[in-house]
Amino acid sequence: MPTYKTEGKLDEIFAEYGGSAKNTGSTEGQAALFTFRIKELSAHLHKNHKDHSSRRALLTLVGKRKRLLDYLAKKDITKYRDLIVKLGIRK
Repeated sequence: MPTYKTEGKLDEIFAEYGGSAKNTGSTEGQAALFTFRIKELSAHLHKNHKDHSSRRALLTLVGKRKRLLDYLAKKDITKYRDLIVKLGIRK
């Protein structure tokens, strides 16, 4: 089972970024979960460069995260700026 699907890891991610462990619907928590999954898939693809289905899943996740972050930037720019600094995804 992937490490992001363990109950403890999900609770940890949502508690840190979403406000509480049970607030799984927050935009910040979902973007943080996508970022964690993107990092795991990137590491997997460095080892398995011919795994095209995982590459497609990675691109899908990047697109989903981009849409969530665009929504958050429109809704609350300060939360957006805090989140990208916390996640370290923009330079």
